[in-house]
Amino acid sequence: MREGSSVRFDDSLATILSADTATPFGAQTAWRQLIDLISRGRVPADPPMLTRLAELRETVAEGVRVASARILSSGRPPVALVAFFAQDTMAVAATVLRSVKLADDEWLAILPALTPRTRSILRHRRDLSETVIRGLESFGPVDFVLPNMSRPAEAPPPVASPLEAAPEPEQPEPVVAPEPVAEAEPVSVLLDPLPTQAATPFVALGQVARSLPFMAEAMRHAPPPVAPPRYEIADLVARIDAFNQRREETTDATPDHAGPAHFDFDTDANGLILGVEGITRGPLVGVSIAETAMQGLAQFDGVAMGAFRRRSGFRDARLEIGGSSAAAGSWRVSAMPFFDPASGRYAGYRGSGRRPRRDEMANVVAGVPDTSSSDSLRQLVHELRTPANAVAGFAELIEAELLGPVAPVYRDRASAIRAMASDLLASIEDLDTAARIEGHVLELRPTIVPLVPLIQRVLAELRPLAELRRAEIRFDPSYATLSALADDRACERLLTRLFSVLLSNCVVGERLSASLSVDQGMAALRIDRPLALTVEADAALLSEAGDEEHRDGAPLLGTGFSLRLIDKLGGEMGGGLTIGLHRLVLALPIGKDQHVGQASIA
Repeated sequence: MREGSSVRFDDSLATILSADTATPFGAQTAWRQLIDLISRGRVPADPPMLTRLAELRETVAEGVRVASARILSSGRPPVALVAFFAQDTMAVAATVLRSVKLADDEWLAILPALTPRTRSILRHRRDLSETVIRGLESFGPVDFVLPNMSRPAEAPPPVASPLEAAPEPEQPEPVVAPEPVAEAEPVSVLLDPLPTQAATPFVALGQVARSLPFMAEAMRHAPPPVAPPRYEIADLVARIDAFNQRREETTDATPDHAGPAHFDFDTDANGLILGVEGITRGPLVGVSIAETAMQGLAQFDGVAMGAFRRRSGFRDARLEIGGSSAAAGSWRVSAMPFFDPASGRYAGYRGSGRRPRRDEMANVVAGVPDTSSSDSLRQLVHELRTPANAVAGFAELIEAELLGPVAPVYRDRASAIRAMASDLLASIEDLDTAARIEGHVLELRPTIVPLVPLIQRVLAELRPLAELRRAEIRFDPSYATLSALADDRACERLLTRLFSVLLSNCVVGERLSASLSVDQGMAALRIDRPLALTVEADAALLSEAGDEEHRDGAPLLGTGFSLRLIDKLGGEMGGGLTIGLHRLVLALPIGKDQHVGQASIA
């Protein structure tokens, strides 16, 4: 040894190993010091050191281990120490694996030592190289397969060096995929078993109760638990088929009336029918449309009476005529108020009647319509809405990754499912509305609804559909102060369905014009008729339109059903839908003119 030279040695490790670690404070101090020495490279991360750390881990609190992992994640610790921390609880392992820096060969060395949960943390990192990403993808057959829970649990393997158990491959690329779960043997570097819950003097109340003699005797005599009934889709499909079969049997029945199928009539200002053409006049002349009680052989329902009180038009009001004349049977009556051209005063109603279609046939017993069909449809709608809501909600959870990370392809599929479920829910709501109208249980709360801002908002919401169809509806915002006396939610639903049906029937590049006006005391929305909308000339027959199943954005229940629903819903609000050769007209009662109309008959 040269003179003047000094020998220095590091006795830090010996000091740490000789310290008392029996107390929690001593174990915590030794843990921090060992982690600091190993992370700085002053002590090798060999099996004896890792074994010592594993012994200290049992007495060091998880919060301390998380703090140590946070310090490691900001540096370049040895790969063996990173693998050791990855074997800890999920909170500790995630703290390290989210941001620690390792070389590609080091990542590939510890990937087999990680579990599917810890490897999922690395899959969320965006700073890993392509080599490491391909290495992670090679574990797909293992990480994305549910484990076989029937296999007996094996004893945890002894702690070993991760680098010894998972030797570094000579060539990082390509990474060999692991064997399937059913055949793979446990690797010696997998996670240690999670620490069991610490012993506690507290015992659950239920456990104490079950240990009592009389409870044991009661449970012995208790009947075996019965599993709750399963919700089977097949049962729902069977109920739908049964409903369709009953409906076909009802609609295929031969009507019990014969003779004329149409008549015209007019009333005076008090609603009394003065003139009838097309059928025998006797049962109708002198009958009031403003009464729902039986008047001789004829009886109107509440639709005509409600419209008369508002001095508004009505469509498809029910009329039953008894007796044996050619006019006997069921009728559907529509009428509009007319005004004296000279004075402008309200003068009465003019309208017509027709025989009901097959889908409108309903038996009338003691003057009350049979609502069993509509009630059955509403029950079916309720049973459809529940699973459809569940499907839409679960698809939204998957799309938003609220249940965990999801591959992009599955997110796209979840988005498509959510969109289709939303369309299905909209169709279910339409069915429910139709059933409520048919059963006379639709509740409407008339209020003043400004039409121009409502129409502009609906068209803005339907802009994606217009872009999909490459069509446009140009609305003229004249009559900016025009309002309707209608239920605001029902009116918005009515306009949304009308514009969506028209857009779905547009050809590429078609432009439709829409405008508001006042016609015979009603607010009239006039819209150009799309070229592809091929309905019957008679608006009451509203047949299906073309091959709509091949058109994007077409209504799920068909164009004919949607137009009939629009017409009936408009009729419930005192208006209706008229389909002409070149345009459609939706009429709604004017809100600000209602008091004037009422005063004019005084």
